[in-house]
Amino acid sequence: MSDETKNVSKLHKKLFCLLLALVLVPLTAIAALIIYVDPFFHYHEPLQNFPYLVENQLSQNPGMAANMDYNGCIIGSSMTVNFDTDDFKELLGYDTVKLSYSGAYPKDDYNILSIVFDENNLARKKRPMGAVFFAMDIPTMTADPDETKYPLPEYLYDQNLLNDVNYVLNKDVLFQYIFKPVIQGKGSDLSQIYFSWWTPDYYNEEYVVGTYEEPPKSDQIIDTKEVINSTQENLEKNILPFVEQHPETQFYFFYPPYSILYWHNLKQENFYEAALAQYGYVTYRLLQYDNVHLFYFQTMDEVTDLNNYADYSHYKPEINRYMVECFADGTHEIKSVDQMANELSKMQAIVEAYDFDKLLHKDK
Repeated sequence: MSDETKNVSKLHKKLFCLLLALVLVPLTAIAALIIYVDPFFHYHEPLQNFPYLVENQLSQNPGMAANMDYNGCIIGSSMTVNFDTDDFKELLGYDTVKLSYSGAYPKDDYNILSIVFDENNLARKKRPMGAVFFAMDIPTMTADPDETKYPLPEYLYDQNLLNDVNYVLNKDVLFQYIFKPVIQGKGSDLSQIYFSWWTPDYYNEEYVVGTYEEPPKSDQIIDTKEVINSTQENLEKNILPFVEQHPETQFYFFYPPYSILYWHNLKQENFYEAALAQYGYVTYRLLQYDNVHLFYFQTMDEVTDLNNYADYSHYKPEINRYMVECFADGTHEIKSVDQMANELSKMQAIVEAYDFDKLLHKDK
C-alpha cells in the first residue's frame, strides 16, 4: 500500500472518529441532562426548585409511584383528578401522590399498584404505605381483566434499562418537559396535577344538558350472572390481592357520585338491574376485609343538581374536597351489606322519581 493510500485511510478514520464524536457527544449530553432532571421521575425523586411539568399520566405515573416520597396514594379514573392532595394532608395527615388514569380499567389500577407496592420501592421509602384512596368505578368492572384503557409506554413500567433509550433520547421529553417549563419559569402544582380543564363556568345544568348525548333505548338482554362473573374476575385478579397482601395499609374505596344522568344511561342501555347487582356484589366482597373503608356517595343531594357537573359524570372540585372530609369523619361510610342495600333502595327511589323527560326535552 502506497504512502498516499495510507494517508487517505488515516484521514478517513479521523473523519469517521470526528463524525462519531459529533454524534455521540450531543446524544450523551442529552441523555445525561434527561437523567439528571428526570422529568418522568424514572430514576429519582424530583430535584428541588426545578419546575416540573406533570401532565402525562401514562408516562409520569410509574415514576411518581416508584420515587416520590409519600405514604398515601390516590388511584382511579378521572373521578379522582380533581382531588387536591393538600386536603388529604390537612384532614387525614397523609402525604399523598395522585396516580390517576382517565378512563382507568382495573388492569390500569393493578399496574400502578404493582409499582406502589413493589418491595424494592417500599424499601427505599422513608415511611410505610399508610393508605390507598381508590375510586371504584362500577362501569369498568366488566372490562377485560388484562386490558388497559390505552397502550402503555412499557419502557417506563419495566425494569429493562436497555429500552430506556426511548426515554433518555426522546426529543419530546427534552423540549416539552425540560426546556419548555424552564423557559416558561413555571411548573405544575404537584398537589393539583391532572386537574380537569373545566372552569367554574362549565359546571351548570345548561351546559351539561346541551352536551349530553342520550343513549338510544336498548332492547338487549343483559345477563346479570355474566356481569357478576366478569366483576368477580377483575376484583380477584386486579384489586383484592393488594388488599389481602397488605393488611397494614388502609384502603379507602369509594363509589364516585356520578350525576343522575348516569343512572338514566343505565336505564336506556338496559344495564340498570345488572349495575345494582354489581354494587351489591362488590360491596359484599370488599367488606370482608378489616383494612377496607367503603363509601357510597351516589345518594347525595348533589347528584340530582346538574349545576355540580360538567357532564353526566364529572363533578366539581368542591365535591372532591367534601369526599375527603367524609373519609376523615366517616360520613357516607358503608359498614354492612344491609346498609348498602338500603342505600341502593334509596338510589332506586331517586331514579324512579326523577323526571328525565322534563329535563331532557324541555323545548318539545
